[in-house]
Amino acid sequence: MDAQNYSITVRKGVFEGEECFEAKVREFPHLTEYADSSDEAYALAVDAIETTITIFKEKNKPLPVPMEVADDFSGRVTLRMPKSMHRAYSQWAEDEEVSLNQLIVNCLSHALGAFNHKQATPYQAFAAKVVPIETGNRIAYNRRVDLSTVLKAAEPEVCYG
Repeated sequence: MDAQNYSITVRKGVFEGEECFEAKVREFPHLTEYADSSDEAYALAVDAIETTITIFKEKNKPLPVPMEVADDFSGRVTLRMPKSMHRAYSQWAEDEEVSLNQLIVNCLSHALGAFNHKQATPYQAFAAKVVPIETGNRIAYNRRVDLSTVLKAAEPEVCYG
């Protein structure tokens, strides 16, 4: 596997009081390298990826797949859901005076933010507000829910997002 296929970002900044370049690898969230130049930081990141790949293979650990280029995505998704959920989201969108598409994108953005927050600080508890949704004879009432337990249960042994 070619280390240069992974998503490496390099930025200039002040880290621990010193101005330098930081290279991070999206697929390996704990892999960070620092150097005096952008090229050197990039080269260190590539070397660290190659070393990590070797270690993962020696230990028979699954390797994260390099992320696909965002240009390959159209931004359009066909989504299927139960009729009752469709009705509930449509009613919610109407109450908020937004389109159903805008409401769903907002919900997905919130979930992505929660996921990114979890990636930055694993298992830190945070709560989300559950909206009332009527489905036949059942109603989900407004209440606060601790999502950290759900996120822990859903997370595989290693998650590279």
